[in-house]
Amino acid sequence: MPDVRHFDPETVLEQVELLFWQRNAALTGIAEIVATTGLSRSSLYAAFGGKQALYEQALRRYVERRSGPMFDRLAADKRGLPAIADFFERLIQSRCEGDHARWGCMVSNAHAGTESGDPGVRRILDQHQRQLRAALTAALDIARSAGQIRLDLHLDSAAESLALLAYGVNLRSRAGADPAELRAAVAAVLTSLQPLRSDDD
Repeated sequence: MPDVRHFDPETVLEQVELLFWQRNAALTGIAEIVATTGLSRSSLYAAFGGKQALYEQALRRYVERRSGPMFDRLAADKRGLPAIADFFERLIQSRCEGDHARWGCMVSNAHAGTESGDPGVRRILDQHQRQLRAALTAALDIARSAGQIRLDLHLDSAAESLALLAYGVNLRSRAGADPAELRAAVAAVLTSLQPLRSDDD
């Protein structure tokens, strides 16, 4: 059995996560993974399993270390609708600027790819969606208590709509969408959640 003790599994997973995130699973061959990590095919398989198992571990790492903190921050923010607006602003910035600009979101990329048909991947995607929707629901609940959104708004449905908007931002940013257009779309959706104001307000 190959000696797999002379490398840091976390470092390898981070390298592979970035590779899959940028390239997508279907377009990433095992030869590219070998070249990126510097490990032999046998060492990779012994430590992580095959390509599919490695992809699932990388995707889970992405959800835990990249998506999770953003969701936790949103859920803990007590400002309501401004917190949701800031969440989307950070999302657009991270998707359109910096080292990972135009990579999209690894989770959204998986939703759009053939890898979403795998049961293990499907469970991770569903977990991500539940966490995102829960964070949005928590923020909407605060927003309703503060009078920032319509009282007749169904929070679960609104949270689901905002989650779909987030996935859409991820996919459109990967396709090269103008950040200003993404911001305008988000602003329009958030405005639609707010109470109608009369001309006398």
